[in-house]
Amino acid sequence: MSTDLSVTVEDHVALLEMRRPPANHFDEALIGRIVDTALALDDDPACRVIVLASEGRHFCAGADFGSGEFAEDHVDAAERLYRNAARLFDVRTPLIAAVQGTAVGGGLGLACAADFRVAEASSRFVANFARLGFHQGFGLSVTLPELIGRQAAAGMLLTGRRVGGAEAVQLGLADRLAAPGELRRTTRDLALEIAAAAPLAVRSIRATLRADLAARVREALEHELAEQKVLWATKDSAEGIAASLERRAPIFRGE
Repeated sequence: MSTDLSVTVEDHVALLEMRRPPANHFDEALIGRIVDTALALDDDPACRVIVLASEGRHFCAGADFGSGEFAEDHVDAAERLYRNAARLFDVRTPLIAAVQGTAVGGGLGLACAADFRVAEASSRFVANFARLGFHQGFGLSVTLPELIGRQAAAGMLLTGRRVGGAEAVQLGLADRLAAPGELRRTTRDLALEIAAAAPLAVRSIRATLRADLAARVREALEHELAEQKVLWATKDSAEGIAASLERRAPIFRGE
């Protein structure tokens, strides 16, 4: 296992932990390792539930536009990353995301790919794409409305506002709210509840509930990538990304 992703299995629960603190930015390589590991766990009888968690202050801040492959070529990096990430929807084992700190941008997409999300009051869910000047990705066009409804999803996507843990539970974006310092325990309790059920029945029920989700995500993903390609060429996108890296408010001109 790589140094930026660890996996342990105990009591039929696999813990996949991203280890790129504090923000846990992902790239194609890390996403690929997460998906490959989860798909391999599908065939491990010792694993009935997968918990996706992170080391450090934040669950995941998505892609790092200031360095690496995304800094060099947004379009190519996004195509490779998101098409790789779409395989996560082929995983047959229930997934739970333990969201501490912030799940922002692509990190929100990663959290929404899971079956369940556990948060704390201090957790933040942010669809900040419009604040960066480009279209959402990671299949969020499908997964976010699926979880919270079209209107609430539009509110998050068009404003880029932060949704705290308590509101996330009210919206249906998070499933359980952990007490401060109890996120891992609360997540594990949920995982153990699922693991205690008949595993063949759990997979069968889950497959029915998510029957066409992977296909819908892949279809939406192609549209998302096409829109991103157009918008990344705009001055507004350059301004949005620059403002984010410089930690200032963006000034958009519709160009």
